[in-house]
Amino acid sequence: MGLQVRITHFFHSGFSLEAEDLLFVFDYWRGEHQELSGNKQILPEQLKKYRAVYVFISHEHIDHLDPVVFTWKEYANVSYIVSSDMPVGTRGKRMAPGDQLELEQDVSVTAFDSTDLGVSFLLNIQGHQFFHAGDLNFWHWRDESSLQEIEEAEREFVTAVRPLSQEHIDVAFFPVDPRQGTMFEAGANYFILEVKPRLLIPMHYFHRTEIILDYARTAGSRTTEVLAMPGIGDQILVEFDEEGFLNISFPLDEAGGEGGKDTVDNISSDNPFMESDLPLSQLAENEEEKKDL
Repeated sequence: MGLQVRITHFFHSGFSLEAEDLLFVFDYWRGEHQELSGNKQILPEQLKKYRAVYVFISHEHIDHLDPVVFTWKEYANVSYIVSSDMPVGTRGKRMAPGDQLELEQDVSVTAFDSTDLGVSFLLNIQGHQFFHAGDLNFWHWRDESSLQEIEEAEREFVTAVRPLSQEHIDVAFFPVDPRQGTMFEAGANYFILEVKPRLLIPMHYFHRTEIILDYARTAGSRTTEVLAMPGIGDQILVEFDEEGFLNISFPLDEAGGEGGKDTVDNISSDNPFMESDLPLSQLAENEEEKKDL
């Protein structure tokens, strides 16, 4: 069996990746109104089961940085990796675009540029690459910007994405922000065409789950699957097998029950996500019901 990674979506742009006894947390935020509460949030005592926890903070915007993460150090072996432009005094190892950091054997992270504050992160685990964009996006704001501003935003975005096109990205977390109005998905679409991640998971959509579900249903390509994880606490298991396939399954409970499984290589026409607007959790339940028939 190859590497297996459990991906959890918390809120907004917050995700965690669990690989064996390691936990990687990106841009954790409980929400303006504490949308993350109860067992949906990361509880400090849960961190004790990991040999090491790595917390990534792409930039200082409040929707990407919840101060609670700095209290986790009291409960577990937690390391912080932050953008180099964070305020002086911020705990963590600072990274600027182009910096690379070896976290431990077979685990490293490289910082790439952003089109807002901070950086984006490319995490390499045993040769498999996971990209968290932070606020890297084509921020054109087309309905209110001048033509010159739109062109400048496009040039900045294309320049920032170009180095990523040389990488082989397995899973990407990328903003699809409907607040931009017309052509809000332009950045993600360009990223899919230029970088060709095997799996793209939209984020940063400010509660507009219906928009993300529709985008995931229509935006896939021959080389990239798009999968929405709109629910707080939604999880998937991503397994890399020895033949190079990326297998996706749904963990249904803490006891280890799983729902249906999908294989991502060259995307096939029987992909269960392509024609569905159901939430991820509902898709998993439906797949489990089919198995029981």
